[in-house]
Amino acid sequence: MNPRIQVTDNLEELLNILPPFLKEKVSSMEGLEDLIEIVVDLGREPEARFPNRGVLLSNEPVTIEDINYIVSKVGSFDGNNRAGIPKTLHRISCIRNRKGSIIGLTLRVGRAVYGTVDIIRDVIETGKSILLLGKPGVGKTTMLREIARILSDEFKKRVVVVDTSNEIGGDGDIPHPAIGRARRMQVSSPERQHDVMIEAVENHMPEVIVIDEIGTELEAKAARTIAERGVQLIGTAHGISLENILLNPTLSDLVGGIQAVTLSDEEAKKRGTQKTVLERKAPPTFDIVIEIRDRDTLAIHHDVAQVIDYMLRGYSPRPEIRTRRDYGYEVIEEASIPIDEEIEERFQTKNKHIRVYPFGISRNRLEKAIRELDVPALITKKLDEADFILTLASHEKREGSKLLAKAHRNIPIYSIKSNTLVQMKNFLRGYFNGEEQEESEYNKILEEIDNGIKKVLETLEPVELAPQNARIRRLQHQIIERYNFRSESVGEEPYRRVRILP
Repeated sequence: MNPRIQVTDNLEELLNILPPFLKEKVSSMEGLEDLIEIVVDLGREPEARFPNRGVLLSNEPVTIEDINYIVSKVGSFDGNNRAGIPKTLHRISCIRNRKGSIIGLTLRVGRAVYGTVDIIRDVIETGKSILLLGKPGVGKTTMLREIARILSDEFKKRVVVVDTSNEIGGDGDIPHPAIGRARRMQVSSPERQHDVMIEAVENHMPEVIVIDEIGTELEAKAARTIAERGVQLIGTAHGISLENILLNPTLSDLVGGIQAVTLSDEEAKKRGTQKTVLERKAPPTFDIVIEIRDRDTLAIHHDVAQVIDYMLRGYSPRPEIRTRRDYGYEVIEEASIPIDEEIEERFQTKNKHIRVYPFGISRNRLEKAIRELDVPALITKKLDEADFILTLASHEKREGSKLLAKAHRNIPIYSIKSNTLVQMKNFLRGYFNGEEQEESEYNKILEEIDNGIKKVLETLEPVELAPQNARIRRLQHQIIERYNFRSESVGEEPYRRVRILP
């Protein structure tokens, strides 16, 4: 083990709840510092599990008396069928039969590990919200625990831990010393985790909230609410990589979410894409995402908003890769995102101002129409900067405006009947409201697909969407493929529809 890392496991407290014959056997074993768990199942030989092996603890099968002995020594089991030992991080999980009786136990060794976050200490000090990802058992909760201790003890911040299964702060009313002076709010049932998250902010004025296993849409919404109030969030979620979270309809909001956006003909041509593309819906809840590859290797996405924008356009940004060494850590690969002027221009926000070049119409009246309607438009005197030309219908028939447009990258030409304020306002209303209606249509499509995918995940059965025309079905297939699901079109016109496959 790295000499910079220290471990406290309170193993004696776990052994004390075992029947005497099992306690004696386990106590005499070598390599207990690597013990992961002890498994006790009715009618089977008890087993001690280590990282790469399992060891039978007796030739005699476990009896119901053995199981009841252990159950009598621990606290009550919660809605997740978990219990613990006060002031320790050990976790005891039970297996029940169809009548609700306990017939199996998993005694998981809980260890407080100090020194695991040295590798990301500079990231924690930024004060930004951080999401930890990684496969089960890789050390996410251990790292959360130490982050809570460092922020509360060393940085003197007001830290609240929302502890749903008592995994972060241990069992009992007094939290384990491993979380330092951080305060711990227990959750009565997993379904109430999002309520307690909001309660923590409203009642206890934290500067930091630590939360383990964000896994539902309500919890994701609660996390966004907390972040929008200026509280630093440190959390974990059900996923191994940033891409897993982005493509998960339930959790994608944690990194900004996805929405369909309709581009103008000119913008689509400039990007070299179709008119309808996927873009980030909102600012990410978490500013930084850390993928824990293994206990000594981390991949860090320092700017989630920027990374998601590039990922949605087919690029594969490379995160910063750090590995733990005896002397600290080493950056073995720098973060890399493809950046050039053309790409930067493509990824401006969709709410940028449209630049209008007036040809043969009153600039003053056009400025007044824009101001009174409060639409995102600007008048430009430079044709090269224009998104379109606005002219009179009588002028459009002449060659002048057409030659202008042709000379300057085929700029679109729009016309109004007369040079009046009313005509200009009518045009601007139609132009901008039309864009909003089209965008709204595609957002409804995306929402239907999100709901369909959630149902597929719940039932593992195909789900059919509402009948649509060929254009909408093509879009649905593209979005579903982006979510890494398969789809097919079924039925006959006008009832032909898209079916999402498990």
